[in-house]
Amino acid sequence: MSTIAVVGVGLAGVRAGEALRAQGHDGRLVMIGEEAVEPYDRPPLSKQVLLGTYEACDIALTDTASRAELDAEWLLGTRATAFDPVTRHLTLSDGQSLHAEGVVIATGARARTLSGVPELDSVHTLRTLDDARRLRDDLSRPGRVAVVGGGFIGAEVASAARALGHEVTIVEFEQMPLLRQLGSAAAGVLRRLHTDHGVALVTGVSVTGLVGRDRVQAVSLSDGRSLPADVVVVGIGAVPNTEWLAGSGVALDNGVLTDEWCRTTVPGVVAAGDVAAYRCRGGRRLRIEHWTNARDMPATAARSLLATLRGEDPVEQPAHDPLPYVWSDQYDSHLQIAGRPDADDALELVSGSFDSGFVAVYRRDGAVTGVLAVDSPKEFGRLRRELRGTWATR
Repeated sequence: MSTIAVVGVGLAGVRAGEALRAQGHDGRLVMIGEEAVEPYDRPPLSKQVLLGTYEACDIALTDTASRAELDAEWLLGTRATAFDPVTRHLTLSDGQSLHAEGVVIATGARARTLSGVPELDSVHTLRTLDDARRLRDDLSRPGRVAVVGGGFIGAEVASAARALGHEVTIVEFEQMPLLRQLGSAAAGVLRRLHTDHGVALVTGVSVTGLVGRDRVQAVSLSDGRSLPADVVVVGIGAVPNTEWLAGSGVALDNGVLTDEWCRTTVPGVVAAGDVAAYRCRGGRRLRIEHWTNARDMPATAARSLLATLRGEDPVEQPAHDPLPYVWSDQYDSHLQIAGRPDADDALELVSGSFDSGFVAVYRRDGAVTGVLAVDSPKEFGRLRRELRGTWATR
């Protein structure tokens, strides 16, 4: 009976375990999770959990019935600290050594932090349920909130903090939020969304320090200004959790390098989710931190791993080649993006108005590269399906 270990029990890890069982793995399945809590979904952390409308039970990824069906051994509150590809042993943080013929790496990513700043109370990142609970406690008291970073996490935290009645300022290095990802026209829409809801934006500056003795009192900016703040939330991206793989032979470069079938450079070891930097069509390498990728990629990883363990060639199986999709709820608006647009692509309004709900497409050399919508889910769905159809043939 072969043993497969799934390292990481976020969405990608849980879906990998389910896919392994669904695709026929009837051997031992060990699920290893660093956090001591049952697996949970992360998108509500920056929305409903901060607002206090969801608790842990509302975001659980498994329940009693699904865990029984999975028939796995759960090692929660345990980290993998090393992997020996020769002996096929995982070293765990509790001192155990686990032999596994197959390994799924789904260790995700952790929040990037500000470097060179003092550790002060009321300075937060947001990646885990504990992070969200600590931030929610701070937001339960009146105060000024500074959000460092205008990406999706920063924007959603700003939205929640504003809904809770706080004075909120976003500090963004670029001239507008998501400028490099979506281009100036779409970034301008997001800027207005913030300002229309009373959030101040300080753009074109970086954070040079934090001021305070025990608790944070202000944020020092690169233009010399000092921004008063009682709570600071740092949302400047994520770092893949790969340190435990050093020396294992698994190739790393801003994530675990995989091919189109989620295979790493070590046979019998695959990766999926936020930690996986996979090679997509055209040879470009992508590490996608979107919920849909964490949901979908494990199916390919499981199929590939099981084929390898059976001595078959996974290349005969479908490769991982999704149409990227992400959504974000900010204030009372629902944003949706599909495809892989570049900031320099031309943005063409399809319906609606940039001043309200709309659907727009990105084009490059005449071809649609992405779809962007605000509060227009039906039209977005139609264009997303059309883009998916052409995506598969490119």
